[in-house]
Amino acid sequence: FDALHALEPKARGFAFERFLRALFDANGLKGRSSFRLVGEQIDGSFSMGDSTYLIEAKWENKPLDVTPLFAFRSQVAKADWTRGLFISYSGFTNDACTAFSRTGQLNSIGMSGQDLHFILEGKISLIDAIRAKLARAGEGRGFMVSVYELILQL
Repeated sequence: FDALHALEPKARGFAFERFLRALFDANGLKGRSSFRLVGEQIDGSFSMGDSTYLIEAKWENKPLDVTPLFAFRSQVAKADWTRGLFISYSGFTNDACTAFSRTGQLNSIGMSGQDLHFILEGKISLIDAIRAKLARAGEGRGFMVSVYELILQL
């Protein structure tokens, strides 16, 4: 994961997607590589329980604003049986999290690079992190709850 920093941006994006697929596979979540829907690129997917999750992965230098979140929501909303996991290495702006969480039904959760570091360090498993994030979203705590916050509550 740390070696990705040395790559050029485009190569890093593809390597980040491959890394995520390997991470999901290693956790028994049946990761799938990127694929195309009509006119759209999906960075990957995985299955957990009876749900299929579409993945959007971004490695940017700054926290993301709300625009890519709404674009991803429209991709996830095309199928009633999907959920979404948006992974942004740099995280999300507070305004983006607030605006995205305020729009009604949350069928997507967010994860940051810091979250991935905690998971890779064994502070919490990937599956437990996803389940805890889903529970917090279901409790009305929004789209993005940091793994750090989840660990403090254990």
